[in-house]
Amino acid sequence: MSPFAYVAVGRPVRGEFTYAVPEALRGKLQPGQRIRVPFGRSISLGFYLAPAPEPSPEVIKKLRPIERILDPEPAFPADIVELVRFAAQHYRYPLGEALRAALPPGLTKADDGKQAKADVTVFARALPAAKLEELTRAPAQHATLSYLLAVGGRVQVEEVVHAIPGAKENLKKLAARGFVALEEEQVVKGVREGLQQSRPDALTPEQAIAVDTLTKSLDAGGFAPFLLHGVTGSGKTEVYLRLVERALELGKGALILVPEIALTPQLVGRFKSRFGQVALFHSAMKDRERLLHWQRLRKGEVKLAVGVRSAIWAPVPNLGVVVVDEEHDPSFKQEEKLRYQARDLAVVRAKQAGALVVLGSATPSLESWENARKGRYGLVTMTRRVDDRPMPTLELVDLRLERPRTAESRGTEPPMLSPSLRTAIAQTLERKQQVILFLNRRGHSTFIVCEVCGQSVRCQDCDVCLTHHASARQMQCHYCGKASPMPRACPECSGPLLELGVGTERIEAEVVDAFPHARIARLDRDAASSAEKLTEMLAAFARRELDILVGTQMVAKGHDFPGVTLVCVVMADSALTLPDFRAGERTFHLLTQVAGRAGRGKDPGRVLVQSYNPEAAPIARMLTNDYARFSEEELKRRQQLSWPPHSRMVALRIEGESADLVTRVARQLARVAAQHLPPASQGVRILGPAPAPIARIKGKTRWQLVLKAPTHAAMFRTIDALERAIEEVPNAVRVIIDVDPAAML
Repeated sequence: MSPFAYVAVGRPVRGEFTYAVPEALRGKLQPGQRIRVPFGRSISLGFYLAPAPEPSPEVIKKLRPIERILDPEPAFPADIVELVRFAAQHYRYPLGEALRAALPPGLTKADDGKQAKADVTVFARALPAAKLEELTRAPAQHATLSYLLAVGGRVQVEEVVHAIPGAKENLKKLAARGFVALEEEQVVKGVREGLQQSRPDALTPEQAIAVDTLTKSLDAGGFAPFLLHGVTGSGKTEVYLRLVERALELGKGALILVPEIALTPQLVGRFKSRFGQVALFHSAMKDRERLLHWQRLRKGEVKLAVGVRSAIWAPVPNLGVVVVDEEHDPSFKQEEKLRYQARDLAVVRAKQAGALVVLGSATPSLESWENARKGRYGLVTMTRRVDDRPMPTLELVDLRLERPRTAESRGTEPPMLSPSLRTAIAQTLERKQQVILFLNRRGHSTFIVCEVCGQSVRCQDCDVCLTHHASARQMQCHYCGKASPMPRACPECSGPLLELGVGTERIEAEVVDAFPHARIARLDRDAASSAEKLTEMLAAFARRELDILVGTQMVAKGHDFPGVTLVCVVMADSALTLPDFRAGERTFHLLTQVAGRAGRGKDPGRVLVQSYNPEAAPIARMLTNDYARFSEEELKRRQQLSWPPHSRMVALRIEGESADLVTRVARQLARVAAQHLPPASQGVRILGPAPAPIARIKGKTRWQLVLKAPTHAAMFRTIDALERAIEEVPNAVRVIIDVDPAAML
């Protein structure tokens, strides 16, 4: 073995470094292995990459030796090293830091790591005597048992504790009442972790075609990307389950990526009950548990991983199938440090592994839809719901005509509950059915303005208006989190204040006034501030102990409530005015996903969409359930303006406390970019520099510079020059390179 090694150092420094390999370590190093190396004046975590050629004698004299190997086996298998290397290059991030970010907690420091002991694990199992209705006066126990039943009836105690703080004591109390059994078990390969859930004997005709098409591709082997375009309620999850089933039969592994695992315990429960051992990866898990799941995959004891975007790095052995559920969801884009798009990396990983990759959605991202249109992806469609349940009827409520205005509304906006909506809610409640009201804005009033001087009440540290939260009796900034008491008069001129803009608190108050006998709850980050509250609220709604649920996008995330027959989008226009070229696409996605919550049981569903701008394409096409027409029009508009997917983008975010310094740096970087543009034929364009749409957050001035080109490769020369220039930027200014940015705010 070469006495020299290429090493990636887990520090924010670019490039690979050459180290000397001591005699005692030669022949023991393997690619992907964690090592301990001297770096600068300290010791750092490093990753052995490959043997290095012998450098010049002058360089050899300066080389420092690897101190020691931290693990007998590589932390990363070769395919993950290859994937991380691609991500570091594509997203312009130091390789060592990228490798470090891909590790589970416990392996990210220059030590031997925490060894998670998997010998004995305690499981909680719901017993036949478990009766939720007997726990109405014990809400904490009620929430704990609800979660346990939702994920299949049997699960590790630690997982319940991760989801619901204090669950360990609640489980003990439930065990004492005979509702739960606590069982210690040796965790070995083949142990089942969940109760068996019934496997449907028959698929719908569309499900059968989808499963047949995809399993044939899986059986054939080799890289095969597919877009599964299935309407809400069409049974996409069962298709995923059949694919995983076939992959495991073939001795292959499977990786399932989902947007927010904490909001969909039923999905996890279905995989666990069908397949037994499943490695989970999400932010609610404790460090020790995440490490344990990583180690079980690494040892080949488990071949199925389910998780959020970070699960893209999970060391699934012999990968055969990758599924990205709700592939359009913006949460698949990491917005800090290594700013990767997990959906795109899923395709890259499948290509590297020669695996099947399925991107599933009722409202595909335009990037994926364009790839399917161009034949880069196979397309499988499912246009009918399971059991031939009808799609909900979609109705427009034109707020220009129907929003009532009364003398009592002075000082606030008039009520948001239109006469049509009030009537629809009343009819639904009379039939003992449930209602979801959706508005993607928290708080009571989203901005406060003086009637005399016209000044709005704004955050002192951010360039945004403060939101009035009536329940907390305070104003809050939704960017920096600072809160202050609600003023009685204008801070500038002492004039009277007018509350404008509508949030979920305001809608909840209107509903309570209009329907005082209904059981009403609000689901947003203020009301569901903990996992326990979230789980209990969703469980109560599922048990039909609530009649009306008012919420933000948290109510749209894949929930299945058979009792919901009426859904109302209270203000469909709320996101259309955002200064982002994806605003229309995201509006269409969200409205369609919310509408999909209606009519999932035996009773047909109805969706009311309230809007001031019903002619806007996202709203008009959503009302006719016409994704094809919307995507065609939006793609044409994007092509005319050269926005993705008809171009590739890189954004530079420049921020700092000194407005003058940030401005100077932004303009200097723009000059560097202009000086290093490739020939005009390659089509690279510079947008900016300009202040960001939200020009100040947490006291820092923000500017941005955007590059657009037909391909990423066309921008390489310019970005290389910018990276060199960024190294000379003063420490008081932070510059971030965001490749394929998800948002322009």
